[in-house]
Amino acid sequence: MGLISVTADTECVAFLQWALPRMGRRWEGYRKVRRRVCKKISRRALELNLPSLSDYRRYLEEDLQEWRYLDALLDVTISRFYRDRSVFDFIAAEILPTLARRAHMADHPSVRVWSTGCANGEEPYTIALMWEFSTSLDNSEAELHILATDIKATVLRRAEDALYPRSSLKDLPARWQEAAFSESGDVVALAPRFRQHVTFAQHDIRENLPDGGSLFDLIMCRYQAFTYFDEAGQRNVLDSLTQATRPGSVLVLGRRETLPSGAGSFRPLEQSLGVFKRCD
Repeated sequence: MGLISVTADTECVAFLQWALPRMGRRWEGYRKVRRRVCKKISRRALELNLPSLSDYRRYLEEDLQEWRYLDALLDVTISRFYRDRSVFDFIAAEILPTLARRAHMADHPSVRVWSTGCANGEEPYTIALMWEFSTSLDNSEAELHILATDIKATVLRRAEDALYPRSSLKDLPARWQEAAFSESGDVVALAPRFRQHVTFAQHDIRENLPDGGSLFDLIMCRYQAFTYFDEAGQRNVLDSLTQATRPGSVLVLGRRETLPSGAGSFRPLEQSLGVFKRCD
């Protein structure tokens, strides 16, 4: 028996439009990645000896525990270093220097960053590289602490290993690649000095805030809650992110993402880049 054909687009669409609203997710967020998601779902159906997505739907209606497994299949991972170059250029030139200056004026100078849905670690490590190499941050005495979280333990293990295909570095400045990475067989390895800024932890953004209690100066929440969750889910996540920040903190979404209407304390700082600032 082969995989359920992902070219059967009508079946895939019908299944997702039925299942996603029941899970607090939005069909619009999955429209462009539906084939990738349905391929994973079809594999799961085959494991259960179910020949079609219609059969899998009936199985879900009978076995409520299966919804948790389906929820894990709906995670979409698309990640590389310096993804959306203009966004990271803005963070390096405008956001990190401002946060570093603010931290320098505090009793215990540090900049705390939270990278949610960090996948294989490219995003938090990109922040660490910017902190080390950006000329805008020369002579900063503030320390950088990055909490990188993801719901999947498997991707967190890969992130901690910090081994990547050369292709994932294509958007990084060449001198950063030369200074921060070394060849390790068929992959490249990030040097330990850049990894020391980052702590990884398993966490579901829909649940309570990560342990620790300290507030974050910068939160990266890109291509996750505000793409795939429904409005109620987005508002719940936004409430959590607000609790985790202080006035002046920055929230970065994906470039095509926006906050739900009446988004409370966050106001656009550079909306075309998905960058918001807490202003209350």
